[in-house]
Amino acid sequence: MRISLLIGLMATVLFACNSKSTISKELRASIQSNESFAFVKKKALEVVKTGFNAGDGYGEVWIRDYNTFIELSAEVYPKEELKENLRVFFRLQGNDGNIIDGFIPKEKAEDVEGGYTYIYNDLEPVYCGHKNTVETDHESSLVQAVYKYVRKTGDKAFLGEKIGDKTVAERLQWSMEFLMNHRWSKAYGLVYGATTADWGDVQHCHPWGVYVTDETKYCIDIYDNAMMVIALNNIMELLPETQQKWLPIRNNMVDHIMKTLWDNDKQKFIPHVYLKESPYPVDFNENEIFYHGGTAVAIEAGLLSKAQIKVSLDKMIANVKASGAGSIGLTMYPPYPSWAFENKGMVPYGYQNGGDWTWFGARMIQQLVRYGFYQEAYDQLVPMTDRVLKNKGFYEWYTVDNKPTGSGTFRGSAGVLYKAIEMLEGAVEK
Repeated sequence: MRISLLIGLMATVLFACNSKSTISKELRASIQSNESFAFVKKKALEVVKTGFNAGDGYGEVWIRDYNTFIELSAEVYPKEELKENLRVFFRLQGNDGNIIDGFIPKEKAEDVEGGYTYIYNDLEPVYCGHKNTVETDHESSLVQAVYKYVRKTGDKAFLGEKIGDKTVAERLQWSMEFLMNHRWSKAYGLVYGATTADWGDVQHCHPWGVYVTDETKYCIDIYDNAMMVIALNNIMELLPETQQKWLPIRNNMVDHIMKTLWDNDKQKFIPHVYLKESPYPVDFNENEIFYHGGTAVAIEAGLLSKAQIKVSLDKMIANVKASGAGSIGLTMYPPYPSWAFENKGMVPYGYQNGGDWTWFGARMIQQLVRYGFYQEAYDQLVPMTDRVLKNKGFYEWYTVDNKPTGSGTFRGSAGVLYKAIEMLEGAVEK
């Protein structure tokens, strides 16, 4: 037996023997008395009342963001307003089933010079859309957003509502069929996208990097595939009659993800498995990089055991210590070298290349609570809530030395933090 495998098995046995999903009196008191939790929840509700765009640095409503704060929006908006945003994404759905990235009022798009090529559809009179084609999470994000909307409001009738010639239920499945028809690797049995940093939407080539080009290098990654697994789980729960179609696909994806992307020796996900050649030189070991965000979403998709989750968390904590970052929202460690991305914002520890994003870090907290790691969840949540209290708001991301940057009212961060706190407080109540 290989030594690494033996050590892994021993760690699993020891962890299973010592793991307790309980909340001590001390932890209970800490959760109930933490002043930053109350501030964050109050502030999150204030922020989400002001609109649906991603934050003050963005004019668009983005589906990957809306998916992460639609539940919080349901606390302060009537369901009709939440539903109308979802309708816009469906009205602007492509004739091949693809889902746009975000939408903006037509008059505002006309004022923008350069940048996006906007998408129009006769079904939508007010808004136009755009799509960062390097990413493969838009379809999955919309499915998840609809699922959260229905779960939160109980509005199952929305699934039967007709938009154009298709119902919402049919359009949800159509979006998954787009991935199967146009973003599917038959060789790996998984979806593919461009070479980006973990969950990011900036590819390695081009000064901007959001559109597929002739230089794009396609690859398989954990984030996009875990997002699709979650979306298929959501569809089958919303539409049980579709299980015969989607369950075999979902099960095969889970199997192929672990066979293709999970490095059992290193106990981590491989950043990219390329359909053809890598864009990077042969002496660059990309597999040294640990993806925090994609790993958190993989846990949400149910891909890792409880022992593997603990190992992943330990690696995240070690990465935070080694980098000097403020929280496990650190996107990855180590970051890509400065030459790895043409976009000048993607320097080491810049933006999506090693920036610290609560937007994903708090999703890991949610999963820690879900799997009974209550003390660990509290310990890793506090640095995120403390800096919201200190900076009086939800910033898009933080530098490696914990300085806030980017959009100052980032609703995605508000949504995931609010939910993480509620989950932890709910565990105390139970």
